[in-house]
Amino acid sequence: MSLSLLTSFYRLRSLCRLQRIQGHMMSSQVEPGVLLEKVGCAGVITINRPKVLNSLNMPMIRQIYPQLKKWENDNETDIVIIRGAGGKAFCAGGDIRAVTAAGKVGDPLAEDFFREEYILNNAIWTCRKPYIALIEGITMGGGVGLSVHGRFRVATEKTLFAMPETAIGFFPDVGGGYFLPRLCGQLGLFLALTGFRLKGRDVQRVGVATHFVESKMIPELQKELVNLKSPSAEDVSRVLDSYQNQSSLDADKPFVLDKHMSDIDRLFSSSSVEGIVQNLKADGSDFANKQAQTLSRMSPTSLKITYKQLQAGAALSLQDVLVMEYRLSQACMRGCDFYEGVRSVLVDKDQNPQWNPSTLEEVSEQSVEQCFSSLGDKDLTF
Repeated sequence: MSLSLLTSFYRLRSLCRLQRIQGHMMSSQVEPGVLLEKVGCAGVITINRPKVLNSLNMPMIRQIYPQLKKWENDNETDIVIIRGAGGKAFCAGGDIRAVTAAGKVGDPLAEDFFREEYILNNAIWTCRKPYIALIEGITMGGGVGLSVHGRFRVATEKTLFAMPETAIGFFPDVGGGYFLPRLCGQLGLFLALTGFRLKGRDVQRVGVATHFVESKMIPELQKELVNLKSPSAEDVSRVLDSYQNQSSLDADKPFVLDKHMSDIDRLFSSSSVEGIVQNLKADGSDFANKQAQTLSRMSPTSLKITYKQLQAGAALSLQDVLVMEYRLSQACMRGCDFYEGVRSVLVDKDQNPQWNPSTLEEVSEQSVEQCFSSLGDKDLTF
């Protein structure tokens, strides 16, 4: 078979897969992917795809954004609450299988999804009404983008937070370059590079959540919030503080990384990812060895992009970070590791990605710099 025929075959196969995914997305809309309701003083957003852990797709973004702007300007809507249906997940991330299928065939979804998702992230950040995210269950990737930029984020003992993108050849986007370097010490860089998972009260302890409330109290909390009369942000804060004060579950349990915070600051303080790996290997402790082993499985390109993203993001506004991250998203769509990571982790599930380049040393500084280059007319604007 000639090279051109082989290329056409794979392109056609990818196009058919994209059409199947898009058809599934449309057919699944019989049960709306997002519910938008006015309840009392609140606009309530319910992410309603529990069978796929409430993963975020384009139709959902296009429903949430205009409704959020409408509620923001509505005198009868005082607060916005966002929650996930089903109990297992708030939102486990974006629908990246559809995005990578689109990227393979040059479908505009590969550009439009990230552009509109990041514009929604910014709208949450700038929302003038108190925005309350009830992040019960799995909250990763795109789900973090729907919550962390809001004024209030309420974790429960069921919350599971992570930014695991380096494992799929991507980077911690949705404003990760803004909030992660603003966590304590080198913790944000550690979470970004390793994809380490935080659970329950620990999500509030590091500052990703503003409050911790026991799961059994969430229905009553939500009822009290929607019944408030013309509440200010201070009124909402008082209610959340009250419920947090009644939540003693796991209060005596130490922070999972408590013994390792000084190690993280020391080992992850380096001018390069290679330097961090050297620090970990030289340290030789069980903790350091485990992190070195974790990093060895991640995309070398993703690790270097992520390192530079957080270094730059520490001094940028959220909007400027999102502009940077849109450039990075499109660099990933032009590359190969994102497709390979999604194949390995989500499609074939063999957990054996073949990264290209396969080592940190082979990822040149020039190739990393190119990922941050302006897209000209296609740059993200607000």
